[in-house]
Amino acid sequence: MSEYLLELDQVTKLYGTVIGVNDFSMQLKPGAYGLLGPNGAGKSTLLNLLIGQLVPTRGTVRVLGENPRNNMRLLKKLGFCPGFEGLYSSTTGLDWVRLLLQLHGVAHSPATERAVECLKLVGMEHAMNRPIASYSRGMRQRTKLAQAIAHRPELLVLDEPFSGLDPVGRAEMTDVLRDWIGQGHSLIIASHVLHEIEALTDSFLLICGGRLLASGTASEVNELLFDTPSEIEIDCSQPHQLAGALMQEELATSVVVEKQLTGGERLHVRTLRAGTLCSRLPQISTAVGVSITRMVSADDSLQALFNSLLKIHRGEL
Repeated sequence: MSEYLLELDQVTKLYGTVIGVNDFSMQLKPGAYGLLGPNGAGKSTLLNLLIGQLVPTRGTVRVLGENPRNNMRLLKKLGFCPGFEGLYSSTTGLDWVRLLLQLHGVAHSPATERAVECLKLVGMEHAMNRPIASYSRGMRQRTKLAQAIAHRPELLVLDEPFSGLDPVGRAEMTDVLRDWIGQGHSLIIASHVLHEIEALTDSFLLICGGRLLASGTASEVNELLFDTPSEIEIDCSQPHQLAGALMQEELATSVVVEKQLTGGERLHVRTLRAGTLCSRLPQISTAVGVSITRMVSADDSLQALFNSLLKIHRGEL
């Protein structure tokens, strides 16, 4: 048994002359991971390679140490929530989830009990006996999640599971997935909406153009970007003096002093060398007699990180 959840070695997937995934290599241990990238980045292709729906043109894919292609033993350990609508419209939600459990070899009665349990968990108890054709898109998303977790898989693979959900539905599904992760299960979730991933895990893979741009936690990748263009907020006793000193030392490309509602002033600094600026700031502030009380990145979310990585990928930085 492999110690790794996923192992991809130089995986490329071609659709004719179109590249879906390009020379992709990674090893991930069990845990929860977000797969982030813009639409068309290759997220769905990668997920379909993981579940064995697609075969790589080149390279090897291993999930829980095994080749996923036509591997029924492995597929019993995987739960998949696809991005497409693959539900039978005339079937009820309960019948659908129960049927998929029976395909896993569960008898009718325990399959019914488990299907009801999972549909309740995702908030579909009130509509589970209605035909799927009457469901909203958000309700269909909930039903797909119910079938994905019903057979208690080791790894849950989700492709844009929040699509079509209203804010309440997003919050409820987030709670379900947090509980799943909290029970020690593994999760791969693909999304192009960063805050959806941040609400679940800080371990992520950033992809664009079918290539892996970065992987790790936000703080680990931010360390790699420490000397890329950044914007920093500084609260200090004399922001104008500090601004002048940073410009004189050529550590800032622009500075703006902004008045705060509390009556104080905040210095906004744009720099091409955040790491150098931070290492030299104590010496500079002491030299000009400035007392610094606060310093943070102007945007420390994954959005800023993601934007920087995309610019590097496009050769803009």
